[in-house]
Amino acid sequence: MKKIIVYTHPDCLLKDNGPNHPEKKERLQVILKSIQDISFTDIEIKDAPLAADDDICLVHPATHINNIFSLIPISGLVGVEKEPNADTFLCSNSKNAILRSCGAGIAAANSLIKDNEKRVFCAVRPPGHHAETVRANGFCFVNNVAVTARYLQNKYKIKKIAIIDFDVHHGNGTQEIFYQDRNVAYGSIHEQPLFPGTGSEQEKGIGNIFNAPVLAGTDGKNFIKILKNRILENIDKFKPEIILISAGFDAHKSDPLANINLESKDYNQITKMITEIANIHSQGRVISFLEGGYDLLALSESIKEHFLGLSEN
Repeated sequence: MKKIIVYTHPDCLLKDNGPNHPEKKERLQVILKSIQDISFTDIEIKDAPLAADDDICLVHPATHINNIFSLIPISGLVGVEKEPNADTFLCSNSKNAILRSCGAGIAAANSLIKDNEKRVFCAVRPPGHHAETVRANGFCFVNNVAVTARYLQNKYKIKKIAIIDFDVHHGNGTQEIFYQDRNVAYGSIHEQPLFPGTGSEQEKGIGNIFNAPVLAGTDGKNFIKILKNRILENIDKFKPEIILISAGFDAHKSDPLANINLESKDYNQITKMITEIANIHSQGRVISFLEGGYDLLALSESIKEHFLGLSEN
């Protein structure tokens, strides 16, 4: 069993989206409780640092980030999208939550390279994969996985990075950021049609983007088969030096925001398939980031299966 490092911070629990919003602090609370209950492998929980401005600006212009932070209210909520359709909100505690979520990925990258750790999970919120270069949306402000990839490229001269996204929603932000980057392969399996509406198979970048849209009602067996054939085989051919995961658990059959029928145990198999590629090409190095997943029981079960997959190989 491989040791897993977990980066998280209490600041991530202070981000508030108002009553009845699916992206709520309880998501992270149940995940942390499940992680603490795990006995099958060694887990070390560490505080996520605040991300530095220079690191965030590897992806997002300073003017854009400063504008987001300038909107943070003293009290109440402010939506960053046009009303009445806003669902990406800022509260008084948003800044540190955003910076901790991004900082977790930076710390994870340092753990991989400096400390020779192999498996790291970033238990953070708000999520990140919908955040585009200059657009916050889909509950996301800073693209945590993208900043980590750019940091690995710039700080440690990592040449080939794969990002595998099994959140049920397409990571439009991650795709947009790396659409012309031949050194980053991005593969996403997601329900379509569904928010954000991107992620067709025709969106290929410069041959580095691999989208696998699936229909509502897809079961675990077929989801895993499609993931293997359309994404993981291409990632295997790419031979990444490090694999990053956008780990959303909202393709679960119980999730209220989507219509895919994964069982909790399917996340074990999905994760093991990814770690097998990491063991062949990436010295076993994997950083996984919490993205979506909005049913609390499903999250509690699925995160244990994800950790089992991370630790077994």
